[in-house]
Amino acid sequence: MFQSLFLLSLVTSIVAAIPAPAAPPYSKRQLAATPVVTITNGTVRGTTTDGVEFFNGIPFAVPPTGRNRLTVPKVLQRSFGTVRSVRTPAACPQFLVQSGQRSAGNLTGNLGGILNNPLVTGALKWQEDCLTLNVQRPASTTVDSKLPVLFWIYGGGFELGGTQQYGGDKLIRRSVALGAPVLFIECNYRVGAYGFLAGKELATEGATNLGLKDQRLCLQWTQDNIAAFGGDPDKVTIWGESAGAISVYDHLIINGGDHTYKGKAMFRGAIMNSGSVIPAVPVNHPKPQAVYDQVVREAGCQQAANTLNCLRSKRPPQFLAAANSLPGLLSYNPINLAYLPRPDPSDNFLPESPEIAGLGGKFAKVPFIIGDQEDEGTLFSLFQQNVTTPELLTDYVKSYFPDAKPGVVEDYVQLYPEDVAAGSPFGSGTQSNPYPQFKRLAAILGDLTFTLSRRTALQTASKVVPAWSYLNTFIKAPLLGTFHGGDLLYLFGITKQTENTFPAQVLQTTVISFANTLDPNGLKMPGLVAWPKYGPDARLLNVGNATTALMVDDFRKAQSDFLTQNVESFRV
Repeated sequence: MFQSLFLLSLVTSIVAAIPAPAAPPYSKRQLAATPVVTITNGTVRGTTTDGVEFFNGIPFAVPPTGRNRLTVPKVLQRSFGTVRSVRTPAACPQFLVQSGQRSAGNLTGNLGGILNNPLVTGALKWQEDCLTLNVQRPASTTVDSKLPVLFWIYGGGFELGGTQQYGGDKLIRRSVALGAPVLFIECNYRVGAYGFLAGKELATEGATNLGLKDQRLCLQWTQDNIAAFGGDPDKVTIWGESAGAISVYDHLIINGGDHTYKGKAMFRGAIMNSGSVIPAVPVNHPKPQAVYDQVVREAGCQQAANTLNCLRSKRPPQFLAAANSLPGLLSYNPINLAYLPRPDPSDNFLPESPEIAGLGGKFAKVPFIIGDQEDEGTLFSLFQQNVTTPELLTDYVKSYFPDAKPGVVEDYVQLYPEDVAAGSPFGSGTQSNPYPQFKRLAAILGDLTFTLSRRTALQTASKVVPAWSYLNTFIKAPLLGTFHGGDLLYLFGITKQTENTFPAQVLQTTVISFANTLDPNGLKMPGLVAWPKYGPDARLLNVGNATTALMVDDFRKAQSDFLTQNVESFRV
């Protein structure tokens, strides 16, 4: 019964995340009236819906196909003539679930059978030629408007996601209503093996962290072209959720914190929703090398003189099957990812583990907002029903960290009480515990990956730049609590039940205010208390269902202090 309910809930969430087409079908009359913008590579013809203009599916790089698969993204030099805004731009190839996981005897197998259904894969629409971007703006915008720019980076565990998931139209409409209009841009970047395959072979060619490099190239495109759309290249805020937020943090430390292009800063502020610093072993470590070697074996390239060129030569279905032969985000090890940003000591782009750069002060000195959902770990703890004893729980958590010093992970796990009422979803007492150790594991995974790692990000940065932090508690869903990604339902008004609610107004207002003024307090609304900068007293904005309040950021302090003191043992 639990499996059936969860599968229904999760698949419904995935399908719901695929929005209705942002732009209607074209007619000759519409094309005559549509907005037109001329940029470096040609002309972009948009569409208008309910006061928002859409310019979707603009190419910003050479297609990463054929010989360009698994290579650094290349600037698009040629003219593309006229590009018409597409209804649903194709995403990059997705890693929905491990190849072949369709057996009926387990949760992941059932999920794999559903997600590999043509109805789902067809709706998601992906292809390797995917490096496109969307620009959305108020219909009244002119080239002289100089609107602040929200540069959105989608999440999905570095294995899923695309610009087809979220649109900025409802956020834009609220910004206009508040008298503080913004422009919204989002870019596709390669995910899974296409964007984050590691190993010594890729390091030799400087072809690591390709998904981050896609994002970086899109930031450069923004500097070159956003003024033509009425955006101000001097007022860009990078913003992301989950893997997108982790990407935002990486952009703060890339190139030692140098975020300039042609002598100018590419962004002036940052927002991180549910993600920040993720300590990671390097690209040439045995753990990511084993991933590369498995992809090579599955592709039939193990005897090739150059395995990387062999992977590039494979037909798209062959490479996709090999790339997705590892356990994915929706698996027993959901956040022990096969593919994620990893430091490459041979490449100045991201040469060291993110926490080293952050704690060492090597980051872009820009104001930022960072925060979490109260129950970040529940969604990722639904697949481990056999983790039923404290010993099994400890062994499971240890499996994430290949270089942990002896006893460190064991000592960390012991800081989380076995009392069910102390686990996540927090405040639910002895309820919402579908298997022994679920709530304890949910607390641990949420803290390690999101909630307490946030304090590591704040530790040094908040001393030198203005920073604000928050904790959302406004969802009390059965089993999941205030779950990871739940805030997106409100930020983007994905459902009728979430748009125009109090949490939606708070989240949207603070983002719009920050984009305009670099201060989330710039726009006032009833029920929103003054949000102080993060400082020695470490106060958070707590966003509830009908009110906001301030709270001290000292929950689970023993666990947080332990992580900070032993951070090198927690590299994934």
